[in-house]
Amino acid sequence: MLGLLPWRRKWRPTGLRVRASSRTVAGDIVKQGLAMNIRSAAIATAAALLAAFGAFYFLVPPPAQLNMIDWITPGEGNVTQVAEAVAYGPAARQQLDVWAPASRSAEKLPVVVFFYGGGWHDGDRGSYAFAGRAFANQGFVAVVPDYRLVPGVRFPTFVQDCALAVKWARDHAAEFGGDPARISLAGHSAGAYNAAMLALDAHFLRDVGVDPKVVRAAALLAGPYNFAPFDPGAAQNAFGAWPIVAQTQPISFARRDAPPLLLMQGTADDTVKPHNTTDLAARLKSVGAQVVLRLYPGKSHNDLVMGLSKPFRTNARTLADSVVFLKLHSQ
Repeated sequence: MLGLLPWRRKWRPTGLRVRASSRTVAGDIVKQGLAMNIRSAAIATAAALLAAFGAFYFLVPPPAQLNMIDWITPGEGNVTQVAEAVAYGPAARQQLDVWAPASRSAEKLPVVVFFYGGGWHDGDRGSYAFAGRAFANQGFVAVVPDYRLVPGVRFPTFVQDCALAVKWARDHAAEFGGDPARISLAGHSAGAYNAAMLALDAHFLRDVGVDPKVVRAAALLAGPYNFAPFDPGAAQNAFGAWPIVAQTQPISFARRDAPPLLLMQGTADDTVKPHNTTDLAARLKSVGAQVVLRLYPGKSHNDLVMGLSKPFRTNARTLADSVVFLKLHSQ
């Protein structure tokens, strides 16, 4: 019996080593499986993120992309949307949104009506909520309207829609803390054109029962103001059917008693040529109107409107320049 002990002692450790080795192999298999699962999950997550980014980049229009990026960028917590999809006329696109400081004060605030661009054939107010938030954060009641677009309408219908939006602001801004006696205009590209026509061609506001002097000032970004003859495309589609070309051009209506205008333009703009802004500024100066020309060296067409959004304000100081100018003339 004692003679068997060495064998038993030898056998037992060997058996234990075998069983331990089996557990090690099994553990390794489990670990490898977990690692493969983790890698698979990581690949699936990366693929989903890539697909989401692709959809965001290719399917979401650039203004809406900018609005989403602005929305997730920290800052401007003291802003709220106080009205949404308010009708200012009977058509589906005659609706507007209103933004204001979240903290209401007893003092009535200046009002700005912002018109977005899009070649008179594209755009929606939701994609430009960042502009409403930006102005509201600076102490304005900001109105951002839609307006009817080509090909459903042609000039002058979209300008007439904008005049109705200004009328709505005059009649209702006080409900949201705004001062109807301190209305100014702002806009980018085609929206700057619309605002310029309201500021310079007085009949648009008169036709809807609004005194043109209700507009205290306008801050205009990269607008077309002297673009006849029309190039094929957006301008021809929007204005080509109008019989008197001069009546479509803001420069034709430069007048001494126009509201003060801030004309902002990027020198590298290849969408709306910079001469539009410099031509209008020169014409306004020649008739004795109040005008400030602000050129942004090396900035593109979209750089100027991007400057209204939180992530890009250091690239082009269009928001700061607009706010200073509009507040100065809204006192």
